[in-house]
Amino acid sequence: LSSAPADVAYLRSVLPSTTEDAFFDYLATLDTSEVTVSAVPEGSVIFARVPFLQVKGPLLVVQLLETMLLCLVNYASLVATNATRFRLLAGPNVKLMEMGLRRAQGPDGALSASKYSYIGGFDCTSNILAGKLYGIPVRGTIAHSFIMSFTSLEEVQPRVSLLPLAGGKPVDLPALAESWLQRVCELLQTPPEKANRGELGAFVSYAITFPCDFQGLLDTYCIRRSGLPNFCAVALALHQLGYRAIGVRLDSGDLAQQSKEIRRVLRACGAHFQVPWFETIPIAVSNDISEQSLEEFSREGSEINMIGVGTNLVTCPLQPSLGCVYKLVEVNGSPCLKLTEDEEKMTIPGTKTIYRLYDAAGHPFMDLMALEDEPSPSAGQELVVHVLGQLGETSKVVPTNVEALHRMYFRDGQVCEPLPSLSEVRSHAQVSLSLLSPAHRQLHEPQPYLVAMTERLHHLLAELRQASQ
Repeated sequence: LSSAPADVAYLRSVLPSTTEDAFFDYLATLDTSEVTVSAVPEGSVIFARVPFLQVKGPLLVVQLLETMLLCLVNYASLVATNATRFRLLAGPNVKLMEMGLRRAQGPDGALSASKYSYIGGFDCTSNILAGKLYGIPVRGTIAHSFIMSFTSLEEVQPRVSLLPLAGGKPVDLPALAESWLQRVCELLQTPPEKANRGELGAFVSYAITFPCDFQGLLDTYCIRRSGLPNFCAVALALHQLGYRAIGVRLDSGDLAQQSKEIRRVLRACGAHFQVPWFETIPIAVSNDISEQSLEEFSREGSEINMIGVGTNLVTCPLQPSLGCVYKLVEVNGSPCLKLTEDEEKMTIPGTKTIYRLYDAAGHPFMDLMALEDEPSPSAGQELVVHVLGQLGETSKVVPTNVEALHRMYFRDGQVCEPLPSLSEVRSHAQVSLSLLSPAHRQLHEPQPYLVAMTERLHHLLAELRQASQ
């Protein structure tokens, strides 16, 4: 944090004219040498009311940090959480592609969405700039507009012949694909003249350019009579030359049912033409995919191998914002409390250490807030705690393992802890999630996760509440 002369000059121009010159002199010398920041490691699962970031330092400096820190953590946490929900619904074996660039809240929101959906469990992104900046795997697909720009096979110009992968004489791929189309249509008992010739031309043109990465978008016209026969014809022609198609995509209609029909055709072609790998060609789907879509895929059964999610991932329509707050809990060593009639919005006073308590199965079952100077709880030690939401009652728990959640990341004006790479954060997020018990991890009616405070912290809270009334 530093104040350039131009920044100070701008503030002087917008603040009231009665603002003292000494304030601007102070801003010119402002730094973060006395600020410390501790937090849970990025990618950790966190719960409501648990402080996951703690900032200490001169009051004015840490107040100036408030908006910036909240901006950095709110949307990031929201998108990572939303992505994690999609990952849980999709299961571990389906590939998830983030493709929300067109619907995101501007270019900055789009880059953040790509980055934090990757942390949340997505496998790749269509956002090439995110791939360049963050190293996220990039994937894409053929477009409807490309297919529609062709009207005939003759438009594949110039008539480029394709060399077999193993070498040899060039082969006229358009002619070879056309001959395969006759054989495929005969197998599928569909009239060859119903297959759109422009679509076949688009597929052939794409295959000539990307013979090792050929894929087909099947629903520009009719999937059964055109898209699928045309794709199979070109893919089989490529196979004859030693290449393998890498997949198909659907973008409309009953995706689960269509995926099963497509898989049946791919298996039939693979068996009939003795091309075993044809049966396992990946099927990708898109088209306004939501959590409900994934639940329907699971309920109906499908042959879907990859799912592209855009709008419902990056805009988080089920919860468009995350309500992380930044509250003052101690000044000059004296704990302070924000009182409110809404208990959920009441702050927990004092500088705190946060512990995660684990059961014998290795699952976390409670996060415990303690005052910073309290002795750390130990594994096997009986603890008397006050669960939030049950402030009039005490509970006794015996953790099998105890983990201190916060780590120091910024001290003496500089980062003091090596920051993990994006892939390391992603791995940590998946491990952190996998440690939750199934009852806490389920998306519908999960068992509430307990957050509690020690007796000393509870006593301090009660004293401050009484003193403030």
